[in-house]
Amino acid sequence: MSADESLRLKSNLSTLMGKYRYSIKDVHEKTGLSRNTISSLYNDKATRIDFETVLKLCCLFKCDVNELLILSKCEAE
Repeated sequence: MSADESLRLKSNLSTLMGKYRYSIKDVHEKTGLSRNTISSLYNDKATRIDFETVLKLCCLFKCDVNELLILSKCEAE
């Protein structure tokens, strides 16, 4: 990786919620996660995520971690 590139971890929660037609309220009720946590991930504003959150969301959406969180390269400005 060159000095001009960096990695970014992106949440794919909004896509998964759309696929299942779940609202933030639905995800909150089904997982017990706080609405703030879900909203931060949905809007791709989260700065950290704990393992329990990842596990609950992967179980709910029957997906792997790489479907929930996407690692991508981004160009430096």
